[in-house]
Amino acid sequence: MAEKLRILGISGSLRNGSYNTGALKAAIELCPEEAEIEICGIGNLPLFDQDHDKDPPAAVGEFKEKILGADAILFATPEYNYSVPGVLKNAIDWASRPYGQSAWDGKPAAIMGASVGGIATARAQYDLRKMMVFLNMFPINKPEVMIGNCASKFDENGNLIDDATRFIVKEMLESLIAWTKKLK
Repeated sequence: MAEKLRILGISGSLRNGSYNTGALKAAIELCPEEAEIEICGIGNLPLFDQDHDKDPPAAVGEFKEKILGADAILFATPEYNYSVPGVLKNAIDWASRPYGQSAWDGKPAAIMGASVGGIATARAQYDLRKMMVFLNMFPINKPEVMIGNCASKFDENGNLIDDATRFIVKEMLESLIAWTKKLK
């Protein structure tokens, strides 16, 4: 039996009851057999400080190791002020440093996002895609998973209950797995 692909899930939300973390939990449940998803928290990372490029805090080293050990990355991001949350940008910056030693380099990726707003996380996802160009990451293009008006799509326990959304999350995972295998 072939080894399962390892997908690292990263939520751009630290909030208890986060819809984006809920979307990652749904992805774990919907993930095809040939892969597995581990959610990696980013709330313990200190604010990025380039003075510590060469001697990063232990939490940063652990985070980079998780990225390096993954075959692909799955981001779930809310949209704050028309872009990605600062906590997610902070994590991306830490793992890209020092220059020339980015943990993101060459990683296949997928993006999804949930928001109570009608257009979901379109602008945040666009900004994240722009970052991926510089990071030399390879995001899938379709399907796009933008979970708008999400409060009605999750139950009181944070479980994704909307069948149409669950279907597209599963499709996205199948696309990410196929893309990751192709790039290997």
